[in-house]
Amino acid sequence: MISTADAQNLLSNAGQVVDSDGDKIGKIGQVFLDDRSGEPAWVTVKTGMFGGAESFVPLTQGTMHGNDVSVPYTKDKVKGAPRVEDSQGHLEPAEEDELYAYYGLAGFENAAQGREQGRGQDPKDEGRNTRRDSSGPDADASMTRSEEQLNVGTTTETAGKARLRKFIVTEHVTKTVPVSHEEVRIEREPITDADRGDAPVGRDLSEEEQEVELKAERVVVDKEAVPVERVKLGTETVTENETVDEQVRKEQIEATDGTDPDEHPRDARR
Repeated sequence: MISTADAQNLLSNAGQVVDSDGDKIGKIGQVFLDDRSGEPAWVTVKTGMFGGAESFVPLTQGTMHGNDVSVPYTKDKVKGAPRVEDSQGHLEPAEEDELYAYYGLAGFENAAQGREQGRGQDPKDEGRNTRRDSSGPDADASMTRSEEQLNVGTTTETAGKARLRKFIVTEHVTKTVPVSHEEVRIEREPITDADRGDAPVGRDLSEEEQEVELKAERVVVDKEAVPVERVKLGTETVTENETVDEQVRKEQIEATDGTDPDEHPRDARR
């Protein structure tokens, strides 16, 4: 049996409803208490696309598992439950009977008998001894307002790969190299009286040749591979700001002067 304290824990911790196969059906929406016993009787579970619909599940055979509640029904069974518009936070007798019958529970007969025994009460209370929405153990005195909070975090995933690859490219290099060479230069020295005796003298004129070897530098090109730098891969962390834009829902609570629950707006329980 799930107590009101358990129900409060389910709501406060955004618990899940788990089916008979151990699969999660959806998030818990609301917990409804029995008006007579005050014990949790129904729980709504958010189903459908993005949790846009709520299905009623009886808690008579529900069991707690941490922050979740397990029910002996399959996910398809729960999703196929009759849709109920609990606009005042209550289940109408006919709606409750329909749900009991759908889940094959004998409780709907007892609920009908209880309503027969309750005849003669204040007309405003007639038909209200069924189930009421609750957000805490003391539902008659207070209710808990909940709201969705946006939890934004980060996760690390592989964004790509980087690798080192060495390949050969050809560049055109131009260098200017100074080169030298020898050229013939004629030097003339006049013979003076002082050194005339050292000059060879012939009786007759003659022809003569002298040869001088000329040298010149030639550009020689050679290539060799030499190491110039070491390259390796490294990583660095760059932090950027990203804006997250999401919608969150929250419940609002307001007090009204009327005593008839029918006068309460739907948002009074959200």
